[in-house]
Amino acid sequence: MDRRDFLKATGTLVAGATVATGVPASSYAAETSIAAGRLVLPINRNWRYSPKATPEARAREFNDANFVRVTVPHTNIRLPWHSFDEKSYEFTSIYRRRIRVPAAARGQRIFVDFEGVMTASTVWLNGTRLGEYKGGYTPFSFELTRHIDFDRDNVLAVEVDSSERPDIPPFGYEIDYLTFGGIYREVALRVVPPTFIENIFAQPKDVLSGKPSLDVQCFIQHAEASSDPHAADGALTLEAALYDGERLLGKTTQAVSQAGSGVASQILHLENLGAIQLWDLRSPKLYRVEVRLLRGTHVLDGDSRRIGFREARFTPQGFSLNGKVIKLRGLDRHQTFPWVGQAMPGRVQRRDALILRKNLKCNIVRTSHYPQSRHFLDACDEIGLLVLEEIPGWQHIGDLAWQDIAVDNVSRMIRRDWNHPSIILWGVRINESRDNHDFYTRTNAMAHKLDPTRQTGGIRNFKESELLEDVFTINDFGFPLREPNHPLYLNTEFVGHTYPTKTIDNVERLREHTVRHARVHNQLASNPQYAGGIGWCAFDYNTHANFGSGDRICYHGVTDIFREPKPAAGFYRSQCDPDEEIVLEPAFHWARGDESIGFTTALVSSNCDHLKLYVNGELVTEADPDRAQFAHLKYAPFSADLSDVRAGWGDLRIDGYIQGKQVISRSFSGKGVDQKFTLLPDDATLTADGADTTRVVLRVTDEFDAIRPFANDAIRFELTGPAELIGDNPFALVGGTGAVWIRATEQAGKVRLTAHHPILGARHVEFEMTAAPLEEA
Repeated sequence: MDRRDFLKATGTLVAGATVATGVPASSYAAETSIAAGRLVLPINRNWRYSPKATPEARAREFNDANFVRVTVPHTNIRLPWHSFDEKSYEFTSIYRRRIRVPAAARGQRIFVDFEGVMTASTVWLNGTRLGEYKGGYTPFSFELTRHIDFDRDNVLAVEVDSSERPDIPPFGYEIDYLTFGGIYREVALRVVPPTFIENIFAQPKDVLSGKPSLDVQCFIQHAEASSDPHAADGALTLEAALYDGERLLGKTTQAVSQAGSGVASQILHLENLGAIQLWDLRSPKLYRVEVRLLRGTHVLDGDSRRIGFREARFTPQGFSLNGKVIKLRGLDRHQTFPWVGQAMPGRVQRRDALILRKNLKCNIVRTSHYPQSRHFLDACDEIGLLVLEEIPGWQHIGDLAWQDIAVDNVSRMIRRDWNHPSIILWGVRINESRDNHDFYTRTNAMAHKLDPTRQTGGIRNFKESELLEDVFTINDFGFPLREPNHPLYLNTEFVGHTYPTKTIDNVERLREHTVRHARVHNQLASNPQYAGGIGWCAFDYNTHANFGSGDRICYHGVTDIFREPKPAAGFYRSQCDPDEEIVLEPAFHWARGDESIGFTTALVSSNCDHLKLYVNGELVTEADPDRAQFAHLKYAPFSADLSDVRAGWGDLRIDGYIQGKQVISRSFSGKGVDQKFTLLPDDATLTADGADTTRVVLRVTDEFDAIRPFANDAIRFELTGPAELIGDNPFALVGGTGAVWIRATEQAGKVRLTAHHPILGARHVEFEMTAAPLEEA
């Protein structure tokens, strides 16, 4: 990855006297990234970790030879995938790393940038305490300049308190999810000149006019005159340029206003850009903005952002993207995973976006209930998945100091992510909290001050709530849904905890779970004032003891915790147009006696217009979309009565037709026998950086590849080569499926994973681990 893919969206503000005003990079390259006057050095490898923090371990000369060598993203403790106590990770740990700063950094400013540490981080350099940052979901930086020793190794120590501290959002009462612990996002050193580019906010203008332009707001961190040896060498100039790949579309320059020290901003305007392709769901076109800070012809600093040109507004007629009203259809996402909590690298975070957009056919996701990985957001930009991003919180509002942190979270979230074209709405309320006029006046004012280009929303769960935001966003778990009571109206949660469903549930519950999601979207389609709906939720997730199903999991997802689909996932998948994919997904497993009185209704999610159903090769019924239940859906599910199928039970075949032509066929075995065992890796090649990871799905199926939902066999693994297994060994299948993850070490080579099924035998997959550049700090 080159530097143009590197600092894409940024943002952090001062959170204490020693916390840097510089903004941490939102996208760190695997290798060192260098621009004129700027050096960014990833420091994700070679950390030393202890689960027990002691005062002695903060010191520079402390002997950490007995600490464990780890790579971040890192979880402070590996846990079972369910049935564990959150107290297991609620402790204070310490991370130490030796860093050597290149001699070229003398005279420059040096920062350490953390993308996410759960929950409170106290940072030392060479035994000097730099400060504490409170918050696990937002980026922060500390300036190291005055404390760096250029003659030998420096020691960075990070004490991480992963307890549920009531002074830090989202804590203070209770929350229906787990936060886990550790340095779970990337870290880097950033070396910049005394006066440098602190942030960039690119704002497309008049995008539907045929002659769009671009305002590039540049934030310049000015040095004290006494600390900049070149301050008298000439005036400063800013240059902004827009690129499509390597093709220059426009460039402009402007003198820098020098008004003392601190951060100042100014806007550079680019026009006459030629033909600009809009960012939309089908063609998410991205451009690149590059900004350079010059003194004369000498480049002092340079930075870039990736952007898209689009107009996105909530209107009384619904959500409009580039002048076209689009019904929003999506799911809420928690960013947690089995065994390692939130500590998954970019590849795995990006995979979730692909699952939502390509497998579940969502056009929007809500980052419930906190800002999520920049890798995830980058993928949303690239594949055309809209985003509602919100601040950390769940129902509880703390005291004024707590509220100050929450307002700061609004700022950090927006300043990190304001260049993402996928983000269409800022969530500036604490999820499902009561009204608080003064507090939410502050969060809305902060959002509108920082980003006048986007609307705000705030997730509540009661209709009478005071509306301070632009869009009334509400969790509505009843049915029928409430009628819209504001012109701009978006449903942000439904179904979820009102009907938890597992992959091993019987046919009746699986069918009803699917119906409940479908009927909500059917009502949303009935009235244009509903902008759409975001269902609760995409993936099952870990939770506290007073929530969930008794094993520390909320089974609220349309997929399980391993991202394997339940039948309700088939409904979401079926809502795409057939030119994207022809879909035929049963909301049942084919079994005569798993329903209370024998199999009755075959509910099928499909974007076909006619189905024919065969048992043992004999046509038993035909079906059209069920307009009686789902009159407003473009692609209504089918309900086929199979209650008369008693004698001659056998294989089921469903053929799908569009305009009289057969376009798809699916078959399901009537034998009741586990026939096949398969391994399905998401990727075959990883980078040997100690962090890169991919999922391997395990499935037991019938002879037609339909999952056998009651297969619960223990799968035993053998792993050879430079990689590690994330998961249980052996691992017991759940609902005929499951997954483990393979994580690269820092050694290149070939890896082979062999999985042994006790009846169906062994299967294997191979991976190539490619060499990663060395970290230079």
